Amino acid sequence: MTGAPRFSLVLPTRDRRDILARTLAALARQGEPARALELVVVDDGSVDDTRVVAERARVVVEVHPLNRGKGAAIRSGIARASTLGAAYAILLDADGQHNPDEIPRFVECARETGADLVVGNRLGNTAQMPWLRTATNHVTSAVVSLLAGARVPDSQNGYRLVRLDHFKKFPLTTSRYEIESEMIIRAGRAGGIVASVLVETIYAGEESFINPFVDTFRFLRMVGKSFFW
Repeated sequence: MTGAPRFSLVLPTRDRRDILARTLAALARQGEPARALELVVVDDGSVDDTRVVAERARVVVEVHPLNRGKGAAIRSGIARASTLGAAYAILLDADGQHNPDEIPRFVECARETGADLVVGNRLGNTAQMPWLRTATNHVTSAVVSLLAGARVPDSQNGYRLVRLDHFKKFPLTTSRYEIESEMIIRAGRAGGIVASVLVETIYAGEESFINPFVDTFRFLRMVGKSFFW
């Protein structure tokens, strides 16, 4: 990475009005680092005032009139970042679990490693993470790492940086939470460099939209399809 490549910060969100407002305020407090980012909020069918909060912050807003899933929101955000001329997109969940102050870690990791995908790693400190999520994360991360040909300790972490040119080499097809695994597998299969960076573990009792049974099935279906990619 040379020069000053342009970055977009993509925040997929749904019915997170208050948390989105706090996240955008935290970014505004960062000053110069935040001003170097083009913010793209993807409102995935919210029924609260999420869109209003984003528009008041004068960021780029993509709206799905109906809920299409996190994967679809990420795909829309990445596509919009590309049209804005960004070289890299940083994905940050607007659910309060990602600390915006850690964005420079992703940028520095990409600079040092030349990575096409940098994935956050919460497993350095799992004291706040529910034990079941920790266990399933270890299993899914092992499977994803094997399929991608790259070790990724925390494959389910949505906090990540992507080099957009690399992600133009293949389609992203999933629409729900399994996209986080699909991105890693496809990036690795396409010869990309996949790296990880330690991030904070934050759990404050926010409601999760993950359905453990349905989303596990979707993950397994995606794994099966990956053998034909």
